[in-house]
Amino acid sequence: MTKEHPFCQLGLAVINTELEAIKRLKAQINQNFEQACQYLIECDGRIIVTGMGKSGHIAGKIAATFASTGSPAFFIHSGEASHGDLGMITKRDVILAISYSGETKELINILPRIKRLNVPLIALTGNAQSTLAKMASVHIDASVEKEACPLNLAPTSSTTAALVLGDALAIALLEAKGFTAEDFAHSHPGGNLGKRLLLRISDIMHTGNKVPKVTKETLITEALIEMTSKRLGMTAVVDDHDKILGIYTDGDIRRTLDDGHNIKTTPIHEVMTASPITCKPSMLAAELLQLMETRVINGIMVVDDDDKVVGALNTQDLLHAGTL
Repeated sequence: MTKEHPFCQLGLAVINTELEAIKRLKAQINQNFEQACQYLIECDGRIIVTGMGKSGHIAGKIAATFASTGSPAFFIHSGEASHGDLGMITKRDVILAISYSGETKELINILPRIKRLNVPLIALTGNAQSTLAKMASVHIDASVEKEACPLNLAPTSSTTAALVLGDALAIALLEAKGFTAEDFAHSHPGGNLGKRLLLRISDIMHTGNKVPKVTKETLITEALIEMTSKRLGMTAVVDDHDKILGIYTDGDIRRTLDDGHNIKTTPIHEVMTASPITCKPSMLAAELLQLMETRVINGIMVVDDDDKVVGALNTQDLLHAGTL
């Protein structure tokens, strides 16, 4: 960094300029914003978000935010709209058009067609006297005092303002619709949030012959063989009906030896942990992870409503499932 180019100062100046632009948006959360939300929540079709250039990029992100928060939406490029993409719009939809000048040629050219569809048109512009603003069903003012660009040319503060207002619309709808974290997870099943909110123990537990189990009269040496073969670092101790009586883990082995037990002659019920912590198959993996961290345990048995062992898993299984 040279004296001629104090990059940190320049970066801070940009951030401060955009922060001021965002603060000014508070005044735009008014009756027009309320009316726009009313159009959107009453929409029984899709929310069509359109724009050109940098506004088009912002429009695409806003459409994605709507869609992921419970309001079906997609982006239409204003330039492509007059070449066939207008056919995607139906009379059940709502249009959200973004243009800072409100005079974007490609957008203005499709306004007559939009008006003939008689669908609500929400305009997000920086000019309340623009063609787009005047033709809209409702106008949201996204004007900024200046761009963060020192030339006051490159869309910076204005695109940030449009994005923030788009987020405000989307989240207002989310709240009004009662959209939940689980609803969000269903539209993001591949992400970490989806795994945390949707993945249940039944989806990842070991079952059948992969579950380590011994009876209470099993000798410690035989229990160790069962533990080694199943590779979960533990074994359940069950009665004749598979109901859990206790658990024996890798951590118990040292205690057994320290206490002087003969592992060749001592039955497992004498050294097992009775009434162990268990979980149900329906439990969320994220909840189990929290439980295991709180109780400082590395493995757990899964039981049904009758306390019969139906599965087992350890922290490695949670790791592989992506919940850690």
